[in-house]
Amino acid sequence: MTTIVGANGESIEVIGTAILEAGTNHAPHFTEPGYASTGFITICAALVFFMTPGLGLFYSGMSRSKNALSLIMISMLAMSIITVQWVLFGFSLAFSETGGRFIGNFKHGGFKDIGAAALEFTAPTIPGVLFALYQMQFATLTPALIFGSVAERIRLVPAMIFIFLWSTLVYDFGAYWTWSYRGWIKSLSCLDTLSTEPCAVGGFDFAGGGPVHVASGFAGLAYCIMIGKRRKHHAEEFKAHNMTNVFLGTAMLWFGWFGFNGGSALGATPRAAMACLVTTLATASGSLAWVLYDYSQHAKLSGLGYCSGAVAALVGITPAAGFVAPWAAIIIGAVTAVICNMACRLKNKLGFDDSLDAWGVHGVGGVVGNLLTAIFAQKWITLLDGAETDGGWVDGNWKQMGYQIAGTVAIAAWSFVVSCLILYVINKIPGLHLRPTESEEHIGNDLGEMGEIAYEIVPSKPPVHDNLPTHGPKTAEKDKQWQEKVETEVQLA
Repeated sequence: MTTIVGANGESIEVIGTAILEAGTNHAPHFTEPGYASTGFITICAALVFFMTPGLGLFYSGMSRSKNALSLIMISMLAMSIITVQWVLFGFSLAFSETGGRFIGNFKHGGFKDIGAAALEFTAPTIPGVLFALYQMQFATLTPALIFGSVAERIRLVPAMIFIFLWSTLVYDFGAYWTWSYRGWIKSLSCLDTLSTEPCAVGGFDFAGGGPVHVASGFAGLAYCIMIGKRRKHHAEEFKAHNMTNVFLGTAMLWFGWFGFNGGSALGATPRAAMACLVTTLATASGSLAWVLYDYSQHAKLSGLGYCSGAVAALVGITPAAGFVAPWAAIIIGAVTAVICNMACRLKNKLGFDDSLDAWGVHGVGGVVGNLLTAIFAQKWITLLDGAETDGGWVDGNWKQMGYQIAGTVAIAAWSFVVSCLILYVINKIPGLHLRPTESEEHIGNDLGEMGEIAYEIVPSKPPVHDNLPTHGPKTAEKDKQWQEKVETEVQLA
């Protein structure tokens, strides 16, 4: 904080680019000259919004075609459900500055008192309404990540109820612990004074390694264990049906992640620019590392491997983005990708069906990213916007690893246990069983849950019947059999 002299000789306190009313301890109406940060974070919110349909396409392409539409649907449903929840009470639980050590209160329920005034201790550089909008996009994306673990075998209505309850009981708690003014992970070094004077010396998590990725990954693990493995019919293969969608979804996620990580600086600052730079460096490094690791095993350059490596690296750099230098980002991206690659192979050995590797990429990637942040965080990076920290191991701050481990383990354990309890209760309610019947699963979630399909498979022409007349009862019978065969193929595709 600095003090400047105004045009009339009065003292004006400045935090970052936000001007506070002199002689008070409260943020007034936001008065940033030029509104650079306001415009920047507004754009970042739109970029993060764009990630949710990108995730839907990513998951859709990785599934079999008969489940493609339902994975896009559940991603968009998560966006709508949590948007409403966030306004009603989710934002208040996650970010109220007058809450306790464990969770916030309902002070801002219905967005009460959220307007031009900044949240003084949480986001003093932008209007409160913009901070709420930006964080809303994180909250809507996070539960959608979970369904990569249970793709192809979920019922949508129970999943919608799970999304609402999980965000309230898991995400809002994790976000409060990690980012809020009185969050205990954020101030691990001063828990005894947390209620009266938080010190903000604790775990580092710039953009959501814990609340977003660790929480969703371990919830996905709980979901896939509770619901069981996919049923395999005859010689069916569980493989990606549309690599074009996988690449398109990956590109949309990579693009949106500039807003996800860069915007977490909460201002148009050099630190935001550095966060964007290290994000794309890590992603490039991770995509190459995964592809080359696979090539060493199979002598093939896999497109799916490239996309998986890119997303794993994006996950790994998320908690570190505002703390590490460019050279460290290259290491973080590559290391996270290779470890996630190995983690994705564990599901066959351990006997659970993490369908699209949400746990292997987001859960494990979030853990790895959090721990690598403790190693590579540096003081000079945080000083790019005036924040002061002790850095990580490269700056001689050995205690940081302890803070990172404590926060990561707490969020992983909380998410896994609470997710299991939510799923158990929902499954016991009549009509809300979590999993489709065997016949519904056989025809796919698209038809079974939505009555719609992503693709119409239409042969270019009917088969030619040799040695048969071009009309008559035998031809009609053959054509009827052919039509039934086509309809069956559409259902099973």
